[in-house]
Amino acid sequence: MKKIHILFIGLLIFTASCEGFLEEKPKDEVASNQYFSRPEHARDAVNALYRRGAMQMYETGVYSGARIMFGPYLSGFVDNDYKGQEFHVQRGQTMTFDGLNLSDYFNSMWSDIYNGISRANNAIKYIPTTPGLSSADAERYMAEAKFFRALNYYYLVRMFGDVPLITEPYESLENLFVERTPAAQIYDLIVDDLNSAIQGGGLSNQSMSNNSGRISTTVAQTVLAEVYLTMSGAAIGEDNYAESAATAREIINSGIYSLAQHSLSEDGEIVPNGSAYNKLKSSVSIPEEYIYYYEFDETIANNGYPAICYPVTIAPELAYAITNNAYGPTPPLLNSYDHENDLRVQEKQYFHSSITIDGEEIEFATSPYMWVDEEAASSTALSSKDKVIYSYADVLLIAAESIAKSEGVTAEAVDYLAQIRERAYWNTDPSEIRNQLASLSTEQFVEEVWKERVRELVFEFPIWFDVMRTRKMPSPSNDGSGNIDFIDAVGSSNFFNGPIREANMLFPLPEQELQRNPSLTQNPGYAN
Repeated sequence: MKKIHILFIGLLIFTASCEGFLEEKPKDEVASNQYFSRPEHARDAVNALYRRGAMQMYETGVYSGARIMFGPYLSGFVDNDYKGQEFHVQRGQTMTFDGLNLSDYFNSMWSDIYNGISRANNAIKYIPTTPGLSSADAERYMAEAKFFRALNYYYLVRMFGDVPLITEPYESLENLFVERTPAAQIYDLIVDDLNSAIQGGGLSNQSMSNNSGRISTTVAQTVLAEVYLTMSGAAIGEDNYAESAATAREIINSGIYSLAQHSLSEDGEIVPNGSAYNKLKSSVSIPEEYIYYYEFDETIANNGYPAICYPVTIAPELAYAITNNAYGPTPPLLNSYDHENDLRVQEKQYFHSSITIDGEEIEFATSPYMWVDEEAASSTALSSKDKVIYSYADVLLIAAESIAKSEGVTAEAVDYLAQIRERAYWNTDPSEIRNQLASLSTEQFVEEVWKERVRELVFEFPIWFDVMRTRKMPSPSNDGSGNIDFIDAVGSSNFFNGPIREANMLFPLPEQELQRNPSLTQNPGYAN
C-alpha cells in the first residue's frame, strides 16, 4: 500500500493590518495568499490535514495513551497502569475533571483541532485560485479539505458543544474573539461540508486502501451517517434517522466492503490464527472491512499502540524499553461479553493475558491484543500497522440502529446486526440469532445494537460519545453471560465510583482558552 508522505509546512496565516506596521515582508515567512502559487502547494496543504487537527487525537504515548481514550477512561471500562502519574486518567475515572485541573489537557485537544480547521479553511479559500492546478486535482483537494474541516468540527462539537464557528483563514486582527455558535449551526456546516465532499466528484469510489491511503467517498459517507445518528440524539434532538439509514445504505450497497470471515478446517473448527479477528489484527489494512484508518510507517511515523498491549512488568521480556497497559480492560468491559460463546473475549482474539517467550508462557493482566505487533515486540520495537478509525462493522451497526428507529425492526435491520453477532457467536445457529432479534420491539432491538457497539467497536473508542448521544450508561452483569443493561447515565457512577453529572455530557472548555478569548463562556457545571 502506498503511504502518503506528509510534508509539514509552516504557513504564516496571520498578516498585520495596522497601517505602517511593516513596510517590508519578512523573507523567512510566507503569507497564505503567497504560498498557494504552485500546484504542489495545494497538494501539501491538504496532505498535512491527514495528520493534523482531530487526527492528533489518535496519536498515542506509552504512558498517557491517546487523547481519544479519554472518553473510555470516563466510562470506567478501561484502565491505565500509569494513571498514578497521568492525571487526566485519574481525573477522568473519578469524574473530578474540570476546565482548571485539566486545562492543559483539554487545551491540547481544542488547539490542535482548531489548528486543523484553520489549515482546512486556508486550503478551501486558496485551492480554487492556485495557478496551474488541474480541475481534477482542485476538485479532489477541495473535497478532502472540506471533509477534514467537517471532521474537525464534528469532534469539537461532540466534546465541547457550542463552539466558535470559523470558516475563513485568520489574515487580519479582526474577529479574533469569536463567540460560541449554537451546536445546531455547527452540525449544519458539518453536513454541508460532507455533502459537498461526497457530491463534488473529487473523491474516489474505491476503498481507502485501494486509493493510495487517501480519503474516498465512502469515508465521507461513513462520517455523515454517524453525524446524522448523533444529531438524532441528545445533542440536537433532531430526527435524522432516515438520513442516517439512507447514507449507511449507500456504503453497504456499494459492494466495496464486507466483514472478514473465519477460516474453518474440514471439521468446522477455526484454523490457527484463522479467526476474522486474527486476520484483522495481522493485516496492515483490510480493504474489505477497514473504511478509514490512521496510517503509520515505522520509518516516518511509528505506531505506538503495540507498546500499550502489555503491562509494565512485561517490558524486560520485549524489545520495548517501556510497555504500559494504557487501555487495559476492566471488569465491566470483560463482563460485556458472553465468556462461553463470544469468540471476541477468548484468549488472543480481542484480548490476551499471556505470551510465550523461549518456550515459557508468561501470564499477565488482560490487555489489548488487536494492536499487538509480534515483530515489533520481539525485535524492532517499531510498527507500521495502521490504526482503524471507522470499520464496516460500525456502518452495519449505524444502519441497524437508524433503520430500526425510522422504519422499525425490519428484516434488513436484523440482517445488519446479525452479521456482527453471527461472526462473534460463530458456533451458534444463525437462524436462532436472527429469529431472536426479529422478535424484539424497536427499543429492545436498538439496545441490542448498543450492546454490540460496546463489544465490537471497543478499539474504535465510541463508548463515551455513545453515552453523550443516548444519555444511557452500559451496565454489564457480572455473571459471565455478557448481558448489558442500559441505565440513565446522569446520576449513575462508573466502575471507579466516579459520579456522572449532567455537566459531564460535555467536556469543559480549557481555562487557557477562556483567558485568551473573553467572548467565551464555560460549559454549565464546571469551574471557571
